[in-house]
Amino acid sequence: MSFYQRHLFFCTNRRENEPARPGCAAFGAVEARAHAKEKVRQWGLARPGQVRVNAAGCLNRCALGPVCVVYPDGIWYRYENLRDVDEILERHVKKGEIVERLRLPDDALS
Repeated sequence: MSFYQRHLFFCTNRRENEPARPGCAAFGAVEARAHAKEKVRQWGLARPGQVRVNAAGCLNRCALGPVCVVYPDGIWYRYENLRDVDEILERHVKKGEIVERLRLPDDALS
């Protein structure tokens, strides 16, 4: 068993050549990660054996972003707003249900 039941990584990368080639941070990823972290804390799930929300540097999918990945499931998501983040949290993190409408295909190029 892993240390956390679910571990979410939000790409919060800022690129030097923005705005020509923006990273996920340019699309609100820092705020989305903070929102997810607070939700998980409010639900009482922010502890070992439960759920961890982390910021990540470039995950090499910024062109598809903003993105986050849920481990140990290895499911990648693209979200557009905090409602999408809430849906990922409610359905995937709490219920173990993949949110197909937000899921990135494993072979999607960045």
